[in-house]
Amino acid sequence: VGIRSVDGEEVPKLDPERIFYAHALAACGRDRDWFEQVSARLSQDVYVTIDLDCFDPSIMPSTGTPEPGGMNWYQVTGLLRYVAERHRIVGFDVVELLPRASDPAPDFLAAKLVYNVLSSIFANR
Repeated sequence: VGIRSVDGEEVPKLDPERIFYAHALAACGRDRDWFEQVSARLSQDVYVTIDLDCFDPSIMPSTGTPEPGGMNWYQVTGLLRYVAERHRIVGFDVVELLPRASDPAPDFLAAKLVYNVLSSIFANR
């Protein structure tokens, strides 16, 4: 979810039915129908990996591969909440934080994201 670029060697390995490109999500605007499209492709038990470079670098510049056109806070947290309400999140991880001493705000975004995911998981048990 939120893919903005793909290495050419990876393209043959991708399942186009399970890819949600960032430009398509941006075109949806505030329409949340894509939450259901993502949810429909998941099993009941899900493990969630949140790569912080899914966020737009304007709010998450502290990643190893910042790429313009990423998702915003409400898209990501809304999707995670939607998934937690309809599936059983059996575990999750957050990856790609590259802290910078000069800008601690992204560190707080990552911490708050973990808090929100945990809250969503336990609110739906």
